Amino acid sequence: MALLLGVDTGGTYTDAVLIDGDVVIASAKSLTTRADLAIGVGGAVRAVMAQAGRAASDVRMASLSTTLATNALVEGQGGRIGLVLIGFGAADMERHGLTDALRGDPFCTLTGGHQHSGAEAAPLDEGALRVFLAEAQVGAFAVAAQFATRNPAHELRVAQIITEVTGKPVSASHQLSAKLGGPKRALTALLNARLVGMIARLIGRAEDVLREIGVTAPMMVVRGDGALMSAEQARARPIETILSGPAASLVGARWLTGAENALVSDIGGTTTDVAMLRAGRPAIDPDGARVGPFRTMVEAVAMRTTGLGGDSEVHRADGLAGGVTLGPRRTLPVSLIAAEAPDVVLQTLDRHTRSTVPSDHDARFVRAVPGQNTDGLADRDAALLERIGSAVHPLGDVLRSRMDHAALRRLVERGLVQVAAVTPSDAAHVLGWLDVWDAQAASMALTLMARRRTGAGVPLAEGPEALARMIVDQLTQQTGLALLEAAFAEDGGIAGDPAELARHALMQAGLRGHRGLVRLDTGLAVPVVGLGASAPTYYPAVGDLMGSEMILPEHAGVANAVGAVVGQVTVRRAGTVTGQGEGKVRAHLAAGPDDYPDADAAMAALEAELSAEARAAALAAGAEDVTVHAQRDVREAQVEARAVFIEASITVEATGRPRIAS
Repeated sequence: MALLLGVDTGGTYTDAVLIDGDVVIASAKSLTTRADLAIGVGGAVRAVMAQAGRAASDVRMASLSTTLATNALVEGQGGRIGLVLIGFGAADMERHGLTDALRGDPFCTLTGGHQHSGAEAAPLDEGALRVFLAEAQVGAFAVAAQFATRNPAHELRVAQIITEVTGKPVSASHQLSAKLGGPKRALTALLNARLVGMIARLIGRAEDVLREIGVTAPMMVVRGDGALMSAEQARARPIETILSGPAASLVGARWLTGAENALVSDIGGTTTDVAMLRAGRPAIDPDGARVGPFRTMVEAVAMRTTGLGGDSEVHRADGLAGGVTLGPRRTLPVSLIAAEAPDVVLQTLDRHTRSTVPSDHDARFVRAVPGQNTDGLADRDAALLERIGSAVHPLGDVLRSRMDHAALRRLVERGLVQVAAVTPSDAAHVLGWLDVWDAQAASMALTLMARRRTGAGVPLAEGPEALARMIVDQLTQQTGLALLEAAFAEDGGIAGDPAELARHALMQAGLRGHRGLVRLDTGLAVPVVGLGASAPTYYPAVGDLMGSEMILPEHAGVANAVGAVVGQVTVRRAGTVTGQGEGKVRAHLAAGPDDYPDADAAMAALEAELSAEARAAALAAGAEDVTVHAQRDVREAQVEARAVFIEASITVEATGRPRIAS
């Protein structure tokens, strides 16, 4: 059987597995290295090859899944981009979160665009575009035109000009989705452009290190729906890798457990991802992938992503009662940064421990991420980044004013700086559940946090162990809420907002098995497959809370890497045919609209084009034995007892096995 290599680059760890036939013969982990992702990839791959005792040249296929794009959008990171809107007004910027997603990056609105029929609404203002390009200092561009899925001519022309003038990557909205809804398509293109540089660096460096190790097989990348695509396609359409890691975990969960109907919960360093397996297949989100606050047009698994993981920042809860909350932002565990810079971290923690005045900056550190693009930084942000330099610092030593706090937040959002603070991983070190980094630093950090005061003026906890248990209990509660929200979202039998239903007083009382005049019992009616390196540590308590069977497969910690290499190549293409009046039906083709005398001819032409595109894309993605299936959704109206064609949507799917190198 062919030897398959799966790699998953997560926020904290990079995992690698080797599969021979239907058996995982080796697995390994290495810390993800943000400054140079190849270091983490290389560490994991070298370890797994050594463990298996096999030659790198034996690998016949390599595949990569990644949470990098998902984490970047959840944390508000990514490159600086320029947005070009064609035929839209200023009011459209507020729709679907465009203004929030831009985060102050430059944009321009041009006259132009098309009508619903595909006819030009107004000439394209190329002069205004060239003025914008001369001033925009960005790493990539996104382009969205009104009704571009009916006629992409203006998007294609703008993309051509941007390439000629700047040479920067361009994301055109019609190439990412065939659906109507211009502002939502614009958001998808914007996020794609923001991810281009990040994903290109990951793929490029991963390919480099695989060649160095001796793996010559072509590399595949997992899409957000669990299917595979070529590395080249992932470079051009990085938005399709959002939820790549979670989708791979679903495929891996099915392969590892054989589960047919179950919730799959994957806890990583940054996020907890919950999705549903139905009849052994990942449920697909019909409205497009949602990550953090953004709803995109990317076809992906119906995944609910919560900013909750082993490296989520621990916050003191507001109010008199005290307690803690977790996330949504990821920070470096204090135990980890202490292992990397012990002198600075341990000396600082010792000094803070001897101080009699607790501070919000206690047990918090900061460092820069080297090798990142710093184009477009404001002067204050650049000054703070220079002050941080290449060393690890106590956070209080580099923040000199309130404005520095805002600058730090912007640097973190750009992925230029990392903050270290107390996390559940530190709590696990204090409780003796983990021993991979510096447990002494974790204990000192939790000691400092425990003495902070609640709203009632009493210490947050009696000591580091008490605080550690409080943190783990909170992680159990928040994980339970994430599972309930996902279950309510998938359960069509109960109306209401899933988040409100999960938090309802009756639901929570039922979880506690309330017994009074009323007996309440609530919980999950399906098993939960727990994945992630820390799942065996945290999830047994979650299963008890939910009253559900908790399945923890043997290779739960590397399920993403397993799923990365056992999936199939699937490519979908979609388009529309619209009626234009008596005797004229329009097929909206890639080169522009084309008219036909009847609906059957127009649909046949569009289906043939989509089938050819899908087959070619599947072959380019590394598939073999490709099969193509088409589906038509035709809308007609009855007029004087006669069926009149209105519109048809055609979706074509090409599927094949990944090609194995000989």
